[in-house]
Parts: sequence; C-alpha cells; structure tokens
Amino acid sequence: MSITPLLLTASLGLHYAPDAILEQLGIPVVRTWLRDTWGAWSRDHRKIVIASGLSPVQERCVLAHELEHFYAEDDDCNGYIGTVRQERRADLEAARKLVAISDLAEVAQWTSDLHTAAAELRVTERLLEVRLNDLRGEGWPWRRPGGSKIVG
Repeated sequence: MSITPLLLTASLGLHYAPDAILEQLGIPVVRTWLRDTWGAWSRDHRKIVIASGLSPVQERCVLAHELEHFYAEDDDCNGYIGTVRQERRADLEAARKLVAISDLAEVAQWTSDLHTAAAELRVTERLLEVRLNDLRGEGWPWRRPGGSKIVG
C-alpha cells in the first residue's frame, strides 16, 4: 500500500492522528511492559510495540515518532551515530506533524508556560521543545538574510 495518499490527506497539528494512519496502513500496535523505552518499530515484524500505561498524550507522541521510523524504513542500526541520527530525525518529523505552526501561534497568545502549552497542544513537553528548537532554525519566510549562518 502506498503511503502517499495518507500523507497528502493527513491532518497536522491537533488533528494529527498517528493511530488512525497506522490502522490504515495495517500496522499493528502492541502494548506491553517495556523496561527502558516507550516504544519501538520492528521492521522485521512490521509492528510497533509501545509501553503499556502511557497517557493518551504520551501514546500519541510515541506513535507519531515510531510512524516516522516506518516512513524512513529504519531498522536496527549497527552504530551509535546512525541510531542517534534516526532518533533525532524521527523526533523532528513527528514534532513537525504534531505541532502545527498555526496551533502553536494560537496557544502562544495566551500562555508562555511550556507545561500548559504542551498540554493544550496534546504533546509531551520534550516534543514541544523539539518543535520549538526546529523553529529557531532556517526556513522562516520573514527571516532576515543577515541572520542566516549560510548567507552571511
């Protein structure tokens, strides 16, 4: 099954539902006790395993992260550097889908508290921080050329 139609029709931000996308893709989600992680994508078994007992917000974020591993066709890395890169990329892509700029701008109008903002955006504080750090980088259309590390 091609994932392109799912990507094109998927809602982002508060309406992003990684569990629904996984269901459409036919990827089972197995909930079990996990000792040192909240979730894992198994390419060989084509399933996602997540820790039982997560809050709905934690589960949403973990599923979004693991879905990014699926999209990237990640598998177990042989080296630490590869693993770190895969995890950072999965966090970044998940955060971009979970936290739409429009939703972030709306919440920023009435709170400056990270905990409150994360709760309102239905993400973990850590993933909100990933998104905020992403937005500090390049890519804003109104960013001044003089402020770019690439341009000058």
